[in-house]
Amino acid sequence: MTSHRFEVICEIEPPTRPDLKHVRHQIGTLGKVADAFLIPDNHIGRATVSSVAVAHEVEAMGGRSIACLNSRDRNLLGFRRDLLTAAAYGVDQFLFVYGDKPTSGGRTSELNVRSMIDEVRAAAEEPAFAGVRPFRVGTAAALRPLPAWKRAADFVFVQVSFSVDVLLRWREANPLDVPVYAGVMVLASEGHARRLAAAIPDIDIPEDLVRTVAADRAAGVEATCEQVLRIRESGAFDGVHLIPVTRYRELAARLEPLLT
Repeated sequence: MTSHRFEVICEIEPPTRPDLKHVRHQIGTLGKVADAFLIPDNHIGRATVSSVAVAHEVEAMGGRSIACLNSRDRNLLGFRRDLLTAAAYGVDQFLFVYGDKPTSGGRTSELNVRSMIDEVRAAAEEPAFAGVRPFRVGTAAALRPLPAWKRAADFVFVQVSFSVDVLLRWREANPLDVPVYAGVMVLASEGHARRLAAAIPDIDIPEDLVRTVAADRAAGVEATCEQVLRIRESGAFDGVHLIPVTRYRELAARLEPLLT
């Protein structure tokens, strides 16, 4: 059981065009419920504005940021560029992931998540990063036993699940001494649910929830709020990684009074 303050880390949609207005609107709206913001990197295999640049925008607006970096699109030189850019911007928290399948082209990486963590730890001893705040690095965990090397991360984001019981069983089977955040996602529509199920083979979306969302567009937001509260009441997690998708306005309005 965790004794830390329960945190809500909201994921925001990064822009696929050189325009940050929509990002700023998400930050301003979700700031009512978010303790921090996660910025994806080349979201679902599409090119987006740099997650480090968007994280800097979050910090400029008074928020806390976690920049996601995927190993798929990086060689060592590009990764070191990202670290230097982050240090210059004052961005010091990362989530390292493998990366979604690209919509075109292939992987360019000579890195993986494990080697990226090793590089960050080594960078702390290099003169180029002297005087820079130490980077905090998180990893993503599937709903299976956590590899030993991932336990060396500073925090862990657990895969999205629509079952609190499944998340609790995973947490009990994987004791950790670092903050752990449960993945929670709003089902925006029946089509969204079907696409998720097709893209993530081991995700279990209850059919009754899909039918309810098909009949009532607000049902996905309500179910997400209930799940967040159940996770908080369990005391098993340090917070949630909350993915609002297109429902960030409705989610912020509904969740704000529930969290106070």
